[in-house]
Amino acid sequence: MSQDDLKYLMRDHFLKYASYVILDRAIPHVIDGLKPVQRRLLYVLWLMDDGKLHKVANIAGQTMAFHPHGEAAIVDALVNVSNKNYLIDQQGNFGNLLTGDAAAAARYIEARLSPLAREAMFNADITEMALTYDGRNEEPVVLPAKIPLLLLHGAEGIAVGMSTSIFPHNFCELIEAEIACLEGKSYELLPDFLTGGIMDASEYAQGKGKVKLRAKIDIVDAKTLMVREVCYGTTTESLIRSIDEAAKKGKIKIEGIHDYTSSAVEIAITLPRGQYAEEVINALYAYTECQVTLHSQMIVIKDELPWEPTIPEIIELHVARLQGYLQRELEIARDGYIAKIFEKTLERIFIENRLYKQIEEVGTMEEIHETISRSLRKYQEQLSREPNQEDRERLLAIPIRRITRYDLDKNRQEIEELEGHLEKVQKELKQIKRYTIRYLQDLLKRYGKGYPRRTQMTQIEQLDKRAIATKSIKVGVDFESGFLGTKITSDQVIECTNFDKLLLLFSDGTYQVIPVAEKLYVQREGKLLMHAMVADKETPVTVVYKDERSHICYGKKFVVKKYIMEKMYRFLEEGSELQFLTLDGNAKVELQLLPRAGQRVSKEKVELGKVSIKGTTAKGIQLSRKPVKKVIAL
Repeated sequence: MSQDDLKYLMRDHFLKYASYVILDRAIPHVIDGLKPVQRRLLYVLWLMDDGKLHKVANIAGQTMAFHPHGEAAIVDALVNVSNKNYLIDQQGNFGNLLTGDAAAAARYIEARLSPLAREAMFNADITEMALTYDGRNEEPVVLPAKIPLLLLHGAEGIAVGMSTSIFPHNFCELIEAEIACLEGKSYELLPDFLTGGIMDASEYAQGKGKVKLRAKIDIVDAKTLMVREVCYGTTTESLIRSIDEAAKKGKIKIEGIHDYTSSAVEIAITLPRGQYAEEVINALYAYTECQVTLHSQMIVIKDELPWEPTIPEIIELHVARLQGYLQRELEIARDGYIAKIFEKTLERIFIENRLYKQIEEVGTMEEIHETISRSLRKYQEQLSREPNQEDRERLLAIPIRRITRYDLDKNRQEIEELEGHLEKVQKELKQIKRYTIRYLQDLLKRYGKGYPRRTQMTQIEQLDKRAIATKSIKVGVDFESGFLGTKITSDQVIECTNFDKLLLLFSDGTYQVIPVAEKLYVQREGKLLMHAMVADKETPVTVVYKDERSHICYGKKFVVKKYIMEKMYRFLEEGSELQFLTLDGNAKVELQLLPRAGQRVSKEKVELGKVSIKGTTAKGIQLSRKPVKKVIAL
């Protein structure tokens, strides 16, 4: 096999695999909102349905006749669908969405279709079928879902080169949105999560944006917080772990955390001395899973291709399909009523007019059929169509006991009832939109009370993590001992925050930027600490220094803007001696000159405000042409 042949083979196999994963495993279908494994197990539940609960292991075994994968995938899908609380009734331990606990083994738990699923998900007469993977059975291409299950359940799936993340929505709001769509009114749909919580959906963008979720936290007292609801996608275990990690990193301070969760979330957080509930809540939102951002990516299968719709597009498509389903059901009912009216009318004509007497002496079956057909011709106006051989066979199969005891009045009454039903169905067919609205209103009336909104909606402000974590602290500086830090007691204090850096200026013309420490020794031999300040990259430093050889004085003004933490830099060139340092840009100094023979002036006053700001490595301007003995601040 050549290299080109191998490339072609790999490309072909990869495309087939990618297509299979996208279409037949990971991405739900837009029509019924189900992945293939979910559709198959629901179909099996419908085939098995007798009103009783079935072992999940048995359901999984039956589903394997339709699904080409193992039992574990089927059981996981069943547990997932069951925990949505719409389509499957459950008995036993199906796990806990709040704590993340897994379900019990399939042999210990039981399930069956819910009343809503029986009513809204199945109708064999309008379901398109296809052969299963092995050709031994038939399975639905899609189920005729009369509820927008795609948005009701939501979906998560990762395929080759794409993924889908569709949030669940509220049952009542979905039905109301479909009614509004049919009536041509506006509507808005926002997610509703089973775990509850508080949601900001201002950036949801019709399913193509994101939402912010917060856990519901109550303040029990000044030292106790109680988490009542967690964010969707998190569990009590992951939430507690995130709080512990934040505490270890020093982002929050807690004394203890206790999980009392059973059927409802109860996580108690106790705070230490100096920490108060109202102050800690924002830190919990900022640094833990008490607040998460979820991104929606709606990708579904439509016409055997991936499709990225918006919520209104899904609603409009489902409403159109729903009208089609209901119209087809009405047409089937209409045809059934017409067929029953025909059968009963034909039977009445045959018995009432004693047409059976005409075949008593006829010899062959052909002659019998011909005789019956001929005798019915004069009654054709009473019939909706011409009787065929099957109709005549049915007349011949009527037992003599039924003929002798035939109740003509009862027959007419039954026909009148059927005609009444037929008239009603024909009227509904003419007003299919109104009929669809009534159908949805009936669903809402009977099932809506069981599905209240769980997630509260509000506006969540953007959290500034730095502002939340910023604390005012005092750094003591002891110039005599050379120590500084938050645990140093001194008259010299720098007020700053825990995020600030400290700029240290030394007598040998060097400087260094360090983080705030509890206690740090900064002086060395020949390098005394002259000044300490917050490294704000804005405050200019003014210095006066002299050359050690010539004793000529220079003035310099600079701002420390760039630095690497704890690296030592120079602000004076080698061979310079620092004489004066200040943050006052307009300071004045007196230069006491070296005495010389014939020198009349012994001192000079200099205003440092005229010194312009330069870089830290630039040379200062000369303040006097004469050698200087000493510099005194004025």
